[in-house]
Amino acid sequence: MSPTTPTAPDSEEALIAAIAAGYASLSRQLKQIGTYVEQHRGQLGIQSIQQVAEQCEVQPSAVIRFAKHFGFTGFTEMQKLFRDGLARHISPSRDYQSRIRSAIESEAKDLTGADIVHAVIGGGIAGMEELQSSLQEPAFEEAVDLLFHADTVWLMASRRSFAISTYLAYALQHTDKRVQHITALGNMQDGQLRGLRPGDVMVAISFAPYAAETESIVADAHARGARIICITDSSLSPMARFAQTSILVNETSVFGFRALTNTMAVVQSLFMALAYRLELQYEPTRPRAS
Repeated sequence: MSPTTPTAPDSEEALIAAIAAGYASLSRQLKQIGTYVEQHRGQLGIQSIQQVAEQCEVQPSAVIRFAKHFGFTGFTEMQKLFRDGLARHISPSRDYQSRIRSAIESEAKDLTGADIVHAVIGGGIAGMEELQSSLQEPAFEEAVDLLFHADTVWLMASRRSFAISTYLAYALQHTDKRVQHITALGNMQDGQLRGLRPGDVMVAISFAPYAAETESIVADAHARGARIICITDSSLSPMARFAQTSILVNETSVFGFRALTNTMAVVQSLFMALAYRLELQYEPTRPRAS
C-alpha cells in the first residue's frame, strides 16, 4: 500500500463517517454511490455489485472505484463491513411493507378501513422500534445542549415536515426561549430570517426529496453564524454539512404514505429533555424560618 492510499475503515460506522467527511470532493457518480451506501446499508450485505450499480445508475466499475477510493481492495472487501451488522440494520418494517405491497400488486380489493388503520399502526410500531435501536444518543444530547444554551431558537421546515416545526414552536413557547418560526408565508422566508444573530440556534427539518427552501434558509443561517440542529434522514443530506449536530430519523411507509411518527417522537423528546434541563435550574422559594 502506497503512503497516499487511505486506510480502509474497520466498521460500517467509520465508513459512513469517512463518506460524510469527504463527500463534497467526490465526483458526481461517487456521490450517488455514497448516498446509496449511507441510506441502504442494510441491503449492501446481500446485494451483488451489479445490483448496487443498477440502483446507483452507474457502471460496476464505478462501485469498485468508490471502494478503492476509501482504501478497500474492491467491492467484496467493503461489503464485508455490512454483513455482520445486517440483521441490526434491516428495518423490521420492510417484510411487513413487502407483504402489503404484494397484496396491492395482486389486486387485493377487499381491504377494509380497519385493515388500513391497523397497517398504519403496525408500520408506526415497527418504525418506533427501529428508531429506538438506531438513535444516535450523542447527537441527541448535543442538540439538547444547544437548545439549553440558546437565547433564541429558530425553526425551519416545509411541506410534510411543517407540522413538526409547528408543534415544536408551540412546545417551546412554554419556555423562556425566544422562538422564531419561519413559516415562509407569502414566500417571505428570507425576510423572516433578517432578525437572526450569530449564536442563535436553528432547528431545521427536512427529508428526501429535500425542500429547496429549507436548504436555502439553513445555508443562509449558517453563513450568518447560527448553530444548526438538523433533523433529517441522512448524514449526506444537503443540510447536514451545515449542522452542528444531525439527528437521523427514518420513517416507515405504508401504502405509499410516509409516517411522521418517529420525527414527532424525536421533537417531543427534545422539548421534554430541554424542559427537564431548564427545570433543574429552578430553585423554588422556601418559606422563611420563623
